[in-house]
Amino acid sequence: MRYGLRRQQLPGDSQPSSQPTPEANGSPTRWAVPVEWSTEYTAHTVSTTVARFAPSGFRVASGDVSGLVRVWDSQGEGATKGEYHVISGRINDIAWDGDSQRIIAVGAGKERYGHCFTADSGNTVGEISGHSGPVNSVTIRQHRPLRAATGSDDGTVVFYHGAPFKFNTSLREQHQNFVHGVAFSPDGASLVSVGADKKIWLYDGKTGEARGQVGPGEHKGSIFAVSWAADSRRFVTASADHTVKVWDAEAGKVLQSWTIQGDASSMPHQQVGVVWPAGRTDGLILSLDLSGDLTYVVEGAQRPTQVIRGHQRSITAITLTQAVGRGDTLWTGSYDGQIRCWDVDTGRAESVQGEGHHNQIAGFIDSARTDGKIHTVAWDDTLRTIDIASRRFVAPLTHLSGQPKAIARIDESTVALLTPTGVQVYKNGTEMIQELSMKAAPLAIASGAKGAGVHLVAVAGEDHTVRVYSSRNEGLGLKLEGEVKDSTALITALAFSPHGEYLAVGNRQGKILVYDTSKYEVVIDRWSAHTARVTSISWNHEGTHAASGSLDTHLFVWSVSSPGKRIKMANAHKDGVNGVVWAADGKKIITVGADAAVKTWNVASL
Repeated sequence: MRYGLRRQQLPGDSQPSSQPTPEANGSPTRWAVPVEWSTEYTAHTVSTTVARFAPSGFRVASGDVSGLVRVWDSQGEGATKGEYHVISGRINDIAWDGDSQRIIAVGAGKERYGHCFTADSGNTVGEISGHSGPVNSVTIRQHRPLRAATGSDDGTVVFYHGAPFKFNTSLREQHQNFVHGVAFSPDGASLVSVGADKKIWLYDGKTGEARGQVGPGEHKGSIFAVSWAADSRRFVTASADHTVKVWDAEAGKVLQSWTIQGDASSMPHQQVGVVWPAGRTDGLILSLDLSGDLTYVVEGAQRPTQVIRGHQRSITAITLTQAVGRGDTLWTGSYDGQIRCWDVDTGRAESVQGEGHHNQIAGFIDSARTDGKIHTVAWDDTLRTIDIASRRFVAPLTHLSGQPKAIARIDESTVALLTPTGVQVYKNGTEMIQELSMKAAPLAIASGAKGAGVHLVAVAGEDHTVRVYSSRNEGLGLKLEGEVKDSTALITALAFSPHGEYLAVGNRQGKILVYDTSKYEVVIDRWSAHTARVTSISWNHEGTHAASGSLDTHLFVWSVSSPGKRIKMANAHKDGVNGVVWAADGKKIITVGADAAVKTWNVASL
């Protein structure tokens, strides 16, 4: 469950009167597509695999890789109503009955491949049998008499009578490979199945009798998903051949087809999920691809109306740029080497085009005010350049001698790279002009400006010491200026205030010390509310407040004038906050985390 499809309101925002008021510590905007309201459920402790709304719309059942199904409220605070260990393996699919009382969950268990139970108590209401391999899909007829169907890796569709649900018949002749999807039509008259053999079959929804194959040869790749229109006359399929097709169920013909992004040899754009949302009259269809992009298509339109992008892995790097005519742009990089650029106002993301990184993004720095470029480093041991205007990787490409940990901008033409043994200084992104070896392995780096023509670079080492270097002539390297040794734990985050008067130093124990850079003496030692490693620190433009994120999942906002006061955003990111930046207007803080989410926080009232 990577995307929230609606906008979460923040304290001070106007909000619908029918919705509950958020807690005082605030709720974030989780970017995906700007709509009215959303909820994020975080009770699963391992990766989630599927979530289904009950027909009533008031509850959701979600499953994870451990075989656990949780039932929770879709309204209010998302309170958990039930927790049921269904199988000893991954949950692949979940289905509700028409009364929103019974659930069937299926997957890759060891003792069994699925289970039928009540949503409120977990009592057994049938059994899933008849398969010899993991079950990929399940559907329940929404009208009486109740029926259910499952599709499996063993190539069979099994039909059940209920409730309680019992095996009725096994349909083995239709598919010759994995069955990926099964679905009853809303009126219960028909059942459809799709599979890796590129076939679509229709059945009688009451008896399970096969009616015939639909559109043989139309799809050129495995068909991964199917969904019915509300009128029960049409259905839509999604395939590995990059296409989404709408079918006339009675005629067995394609009514419309869309090819989503690129040629059929590109795996990331294989379409693996599709839904035809009920209750709409605009013909909207949503399709999900292997890379996590959510594509909106509308009947009658020849091209997708929009594509919602995000990250699918832990976000490991973040920066903000300002360009004339574009406003604030957020850049994020993730564990799998993907980079996205976000419009801060709308929350819309774009992918960066061209040959990019192939491993974890370690850091960004920008020179947007001069040449409109961003430099990036990653664990593929490369330093690359992105053109902000075109959203594309451009020359030069620099191969590094070792794995970079982070990057900092010294001046408009010079950058400093943190390596496992020291600091390397590069000019114009290509020429290494200086290499500094550290007495202790370096852990963190930050840069700042201090007066006209004076640039500072701070480097933290494993010896609990921060060494501060200065550069007074553009492009001529660094000289040691001072050291600070007050930290009692390994230093994990550094940040200079915008005008260079303060240096914030965060450590593994969750404490932040603030130094006056004119004397390198501690001026604030009360920023100590985190309970785990500080991962990121960011100052507002005025230098009056700083925000910090930590592995403890919390976000704190600190005041320089009142060091004992703080604002806490608890559980900002479920698996830890990896990055924090202030928006240029100072009214929002943007955070990223190991949960692959990007969130904004309203701090206009500071």
